Amino acid sequence: MSVGGFRTGTVVLRGGTVIDSSGSRSTDVLFSVDDGRILAVGPGLEGDHTLDASGCVVAPGLVDLHAHLRQPGRDEAETIETGSQSAALGGFTAVVAMPNTSPTIDSPAMVREVQRLSEGAYCAVYPAAAITVGRRGETLTPMAALVRLGVRFFTDDGDGVQNARVMRKALEYASSLDHLIAGSQPGKVPGLDDEKGFASSNSGTRTERSGRASGLGGVVLAQHCEVDELSVGGYMHEGEWSSRLGLPGQPAEAEELMVMRDVALVRLTGARMHFLHLSTAGSVEIVRAAKRSGLPVTAEATPHHFTLTDASCANYDTVFKVHPPLRTEADVAAIKAGLADGTIDAIATDHAPHTTADKNMPFDMAPPGMLGLETALALALTELDLPIEKILALMSWQPAAIAGINDSQGGPIVPGASANLCVIDTDIQWKVSGASMASRSSNTPFEGRVLRGRARHTIAAGKVVTMDGEIQR
Repeated sequence: MSVGGFRTGTVVLRGGTVIDSSGSRSTDVLFSVDDGRILAVGPGLEGDHTLDASGCVVAPGLVDLHAHLRQPGRDEAETIETGSQSAALGGFTAVVAMPNTSPTIDSPAMVREVQRLSEGAYCAVYPAAAITVGRRGETLTPMAALVRLGVRFFTDDGDGVQNARVMRKALEYASSLDHLIAGSQPGKVPGLDDEKGFASSNSGTRTERSGRASGLGGVVLAQHCEVDELSVGGYMHEGEWSSRLGLPGQPAEAEELMVMRDVALVRLTGARMHFLHLSTAGSVEIVRAAKRSGLPVTAEATPHHFTLTDASCANYDTVFKVHPPLRTEADVAAIKAGLADGTIDAIATDHAPHTTADKNMPFDMAPPGMLGLETALALALTELDLPIEKILALMSWQPAAIAGINDSQGGPIVPGASANLCVIDTDIQWKVSGASMASRSSNTPFEGRVLRGRARHTIAAGKVVTMDGEIQR
């Protein structure tokens, strides 16, 4: 599959404000379609083609640490092709694809299959692999073999690793594999190597769009924090609204106890840990304290956890059923505070498409999850009282550093860098429509909401994959 609006030559992004980890300046950007590199940055540049960026922000492409692209096995809800189209429309040039597919991405054969399916995608797709075989929490996957194939991100997402001994072994094993990553050298990442964050920035060879990374940061274990003994049988947050609706709930403590346990395991092993989709005030405070003590932990939060509360479930609408569940107003405020002060390092979508038939089931039987790739940026710009520079850090260079793909994603916009870019109109207003999204599914909880800000153009490895908000085939 060949994608991209211009097939060859050079393209200039004219008249925009460039914002990256080095700061902000008004200038043009010239890149090559043929070799996918930025050629020049400066005023008055000329190219074979021109894309208007006037009044817009030109930024490194967004990076999503947490997307469910469903392939292999669940093609009726999403494919890598349609999911990557959604990503490109949302301004993303890279996504980390979760391994809870059918079958699970837990072997070299499955990683190779996802890499094959990702060839020609509309953004770079980096397959994550499971921590344990079948995500059953018992036997570790062959991590060394998977790292040699380019996997840097391991998670049993959808389930937390319940056995502390297994999780300790996984952390120790993962930290011993960094030597397999050629050229790995620790470096500084703005916003992550200060007193509130942790990551590694490394130099290395060019990352291919199939997701085979080399010369990058260390292996990362990403935990879905949930203690099953407290959460199984709960379908929303345990609190006032679950009582009103007569639905069994999941207490905040189900998440917080595992965050607490794994912080202790990080202290014991010295290994890196990334916490997926934090949703409670208590979890944010535990991570904040861990960072203050210098532990190598990072964390993400989703747009739905800083915009929606459990009150959204009042009409038993399954579009609001998600995992972990929507929490209280106090939890939403804590997530926003954590994003603002650096406790939470990244905004991740947890893009989770489901068919209409599946979502039309009763609340207790419907699968959890909601679309996120096309609305994440706009929700951050609309709902967060943060400067655009901070939002871009949370959605571009900081997640790129966590995933170890910052040799080609999220880096400064300078000559010689990979041309993974997005042009953002921060003022445009638009109405959300699930039916009009590129996904095979339409389960957005923001249907009909008017949001501010949207990606105007997205450039992935020098290919203009969206232009004026339209997919370029």
